[in-house]
Amino acid sequence: MPLFEFDGKQPVIGKGTWIAPSAEIIGDVRIGKNCYIGFNAVIRGDFGPIIIGDETAVEEGVIIHAAEKMSIGNGVIIGHMVMIHDSTIEDSTLIGMQSILCDHSIIKKWSITGERSFIKKNQVIPSNKIYAGSPARQIGDLETRHRDFLINGRKIYVDLAKRYIKSFKLIK
Repeated sequence: MPLFEFDGKQPVIGKGTWIAPSAEIIGDVRIGKNCYIGFNAVIRGDFGPIIIGDETAVEEGVIIHAAEKMSIGNGVIIGHMVMIHDSTIEDSTLIGMQSILCDHSIIKKWSITGERSFIKKNQVIPSNKIYAGSPARQIGDLETRHRDFLINGRKIYVDLAKRYIKSFKLIK
């Protein structure tokens, strides 16, 4: 597992979490149970702590850094190549691919940010809303079908982590 101690602080990984061998988890990082951490993800807790809840998916190429502190809730899906810096992401949210979350932004529970969204410094995305664009603005309300999508996505990634733990093998 690609875990690195920094300044005497070591990552702590919950049971059932799978981390890709090309990911880098550095320093004061706590990752919950049954998470999926994809290939080439970098989670760097060298200045401040990063806490990731249970059943959260950090897809390929994601960069997470804490200058002060970072908190990511349970059941969050962070899309491919997202960059997050000193933000708070609450439970059951989706951060679309290639989005950027700047310092002190807050993504409230049960919300979606569309692909390539730019969340400005100190911006708050309210619960039960869909935001997109650069800068991100409200484009809709979260409906039952969106909640179902988020719940299903969470289950898919928990299952994927289990499958990787069981069957991922270097063959050459």
